[in-house]
Amino acid sequence: MTDTDALHAVTPLDGRYAGRTEPLREYASEAALMRARVRVEVEYLLALADLEAVDLELADEERDRLRAAYEEFDGEDAALVKAIETEGARGYDATNHDVKAVEYFVREHAPERAHPWIHFALTSEDVNNLAHRLLAKPAVEDVLLPELREVRDALVEFAHDYADLPMLARTHGQPATPTTFGKEMAVYAARLGRAIARVDAASDDLSGKLAGASGTWAAHHAAFPDVDWRAFSREFVDGLGLEYVEPTTQVNPSDDLGALFDALTGVNGVLLDLSRDVWLYVSQRYLGQEAAKSETGSSTMPHKVNPIDFENAEGNLSKANSDLEFLSEYLSTSRLQRDLSDSTVKRNVGAAFAYCLLAYSKLQTGLGKVAPNEAVMREDLEANPEVIGEAVQTILRREGHGDAYERVKELTRGERVALADFHELFAELDVEESVREELLALTPASYTGVAGDLARDA
Repeated sequence: MTDTDALHAVTPLDGRYAGRTEPLREYASEAALMRARVRVEVEYLLALADLEAVDLELADEERDRLRAAYEEFDGEDAALVKAIETEGARGYDATNHDVKAVEYFVREHAPERAHPWIHFALTSEDVNNLAHRLLAKPAVEDVLLPELREVRDALVEFAHDYADLPMLARTHGQPATPTTFGKEMAVYAARLGRAIARVDAASDDLSGKLAGASGTWAAHHAAFPDVDWRAFSREFVDGLGLEYVEPTTQVNPSDDLGALFDALTGVNGVLLDLSRDVWLYVSQRYLGQEAAKSETGSSTMPHKVNPIDFENAEGNLSKANSDLEFLSEYLSTSRLQRDLSDSTVKRNVGAAFAYCLLAYSKLQTGLGKVAPNEAVMREDLEANPEVIGEAVQTILRREGHGDAYERVKELTRGERVALADFHELFAELDVEESVREELLALTPASYTGVAGDLARDA
């Protein structure tokens, strides 16, 4: 696609963002789906030829030529398949059926004696359900998961580098027990790691069916009743790297795809939370941003450096989740044994993945441009000494003061206080001198518990 073509694209995925979504073309385009269908048809034909009951022998060079049909599938091949479908080509009338067009394309690479066995006893969904999963699996494993691991690596690096950098926490948006910036990044690294594991597992569990028009192998059984078609199908699907599923109707019920989409939705939920928190840290000046010299932050306010990467990520993650939730719900239903509404819906799986990819790459860019502003964080801690109140009342409880909570609450609740106010309270307390010294040593910056250790364990 040229730059001019991109300017006229209907969606931003093939227009403004075409460069960023390009890694998915191999798995999400119409040509990719054609190639995957050709692979299924060819491998099925070869598997049939290996059956003793089937009178079809294929020489090694014939097998190589058949496999080359999908291994070397290119733009010209895709154009030919499309021509056979829409207008007719190579002596075939227009099929107005995409899978039938693929069947005829495979004939162009097979000896004539093999033609009756191409797509033998199959329904289109036998081919389609396998083809879609042969695309979804590498799209997730080879494109999305590596990007997610890059995001996690960046979070781990933040966690380690700033393990001991104290920072005021905010619960309910209010000043709360201090933490460290590294520990907060470690939380996201851990959440993302668990979410990635769920995606990885769901991708491993993608399943396939091959059981004919109503899931009964009726045509297969009618032609060759002595063949164990269930065992044949299991071996075939396993050989494609997919989990075998039975019983089914005409369709693979897509519970496996639903699990994958739900896992990706979970990942995106973690990253939405991260994007919004980082945006807030930038707003609070806890994080500084690298300013690109040629970049415009605002068309009217020259001073601005906007957190656009995190805003872009948030928007694309939200769009991705909207699509993934729809796909998960819609594809797991089918009227009776089959309706065709899922066919057009499945063509949008690539778009959902593309919005994910956009968000993951934008997050990487954004994380690479921010750094903690230690001075601002320390100023904020010093301006909110009331947060040591938790430590004060807890130590006093340890010393047997039943009214500890109430005394600290009276001093601090809804009030602006200084460390000096705490020190006055400590001077009045009936405690051992060692305890008083322990209390006097408390500061917001030092009151971070084992946050540093948690961050270093990320």
